[in-house]
Amino acid sequence: MNPCPCGYYGDPVKACTCSSATITRYQKRLSGPLLDRIDIHTEVPRVDFEKLSEDRLGEASELVRARVEAARQRQRARFAADAGVHQNADMRVAEVRKYCQLDEESAMLMKSAMSQMDLTARAYHRILKLARTIADLAEALQYRARTELFA
Repeated sequence: MNPCPCGYYGDPVKACTCSSATITRYQKRLSGPLLDRIDIHTEVPRVDFEKLSEDRLGEASELVRARVEAARQRQRARFAADAGVHQNADMRVAEVRKYCQLDEESAMLMKSAMSQMDLTARAYHRILKLARTIADLAEALQYRARTELFA
């Protein structure tokens, strides 16, 4: 969604014309419980013409697919003994506790984030599942030939 009704809140080039109250009201249209169910929130900045028009291509879909499939295979192997769990998203609280253990430093970071961001239990578990998925993708990336990544 746009950051505000005019779409320019935070834009480095064009100024936003919305009031603070309008921006707050606009952003609150999505309820907390709904936002809790969205795992990744990211800002997408304006893209310059030069970037849009350059000849450089992005990573090939086949490489991305192979990396994702390697991560999914890793998850299937991890959950082979856990009935009803085939991928990280399927984990219940027991599996999250088993497969997403935090070291002391990470636990302190999560405790601070829970407090500062007023996160729910659902959000906490979804963050850990997402972190496990990112770790699986990073692990899969290590097995790709280095030349394939930068072709």
